[in-house]
Amino acid sequence: MTMLKAKLIVSDFDGTLINSDQQILPEVRDVISQYVADVGIFAVCTGRILSSILPRVRQLGLKGLVSACQSTVIADIQTGEYIRHGGFTPEQTSEICAAIESVNQSVNVYSDDKFYSDIPADNKYLKVYERVIGVPAEHADVPLSQFVLNEGIVCQKVASLCMPHARRKLYKYLCQKFDGKYDVTCSADVLVEVSPVGDTKGEGLKFLARYYGIDMADTVAIGDNLNDLSMIEAAGVGVAVGNAVKELKKKADFVAVSNDEGAVAQVIKMFGYCHD
Repeated sequence: MTMLKAKLIVSDFDGTLINSDQQILPEVRDVISQYVADVGIFAVCTGRILSSILPRVRQLGLKGLVSACQSTVIADIQTGEYIRHGGFTPEQTSEICAAIESVNQSVNVYSDDKFYSDIPADNKYLKVYERVIGVPAEHADVPLSQFVLNEGIVCQKVASLCMPHARRKLYKYLCQKFDGKYDVTCSADVLVEVSPVGDTKGEGLKFLARYYGIDMADTVAIGDNLNDLSMIEAAGVGVAVGNAVKELKKKADFVAVSNDEGAVAQVIKMFGYCHD
């Protein structure tokens, strides 16, 4: 009889579960399928909006829950029904947008299944981003800080798509400006993201563990960037993939191979099962 060690394994998506070509390696797919067949629970916790991640986890054959927008949204994979649905008020969103606009950086606003951007529609970097997440941007005729107030938009996340050198400066600026009022993090070399306080991947992991009735000691979390830090620290075993940022590797209990080498498969084999 196969004996599971970790009952719940939660993985980040971009840079962790998928490789550099935005694909899930066949070995990773097979190992996940076997782990689930052995009654383990595998879940994805991502910064992506729900409409971006749902098609991907459905293709993987996963059921149960998926955590999106750093856990501001948690939904049933099969039905798309919200299990947890938080967000900013329009006033809070406007404040965050205005702060980013004041330093001349781009703004993306994510509201349920839509995202709005002030980056020109023909910008090559925006087009790449749209292809990656599988959701086209919508645009407004006024600054997004004004647009969200005018339209009364409730959003789950505000982000800035910027160059790596600008990302570091913007991250520091927003951390200092909001000083704990909002959660500021990074999910990629070119993304700074702002979420409601408490809506972190760590809280998402805890929510999933409670939902499935699993002790936190029996959980594993896998990630590659700063927005994964809270769940890496909260899990029974926190894993950084080989391509992770150094700050995450320092906090992880284990550093796996890279996402291009099948890190998630390695982690499931090592920590998902009991070994003689």
